[in-house]
Amino acid sequence: MDEKDIQYFKKLLTKRLEELLLQAGDTVSEMNNSKGNFPDPADRAAYEADRNFELRIRDREYKLIKKVKKTLDRIEEGTFGICDKCGDDIAVARLKARPVTTLCIECKTSEEAQEKVFGK
Repeated sequence: MDEKDIQYFKKLLTKRLEELLLQAGDTVSEMNNSKGNFPDPADRAAYEADRNFELRIRDREYKLIKKVKKTLDRIEEGTFGICDKCGDDIAVARLKARPVTTLCIECKTSEEAQEKVFGK
């Protein structure tokens, strides 16, 4: 992978990290400022369901934040774009689709097939 591609991914991931952190901050602020006084039990249940849904989304985003940070570290270490399993280069097209990936398409396909067979 050439330097231009690496800089592209670094900029892309840095921007994505900033967006995720901003959203996380907004969620915490909203939850601290929300009022939970509902006279109607149905309204309360709807509020709790929405809140639980929001928390699940934020949990997924938190996991993505960790992956983005690890990927930025990989860029700095010079290991970005190299498959963790086989050591081959990961195709740029795959990285554009999923920049935080650590496996080439062949290894990921093999891993998913094993998960199907062994139910991991």
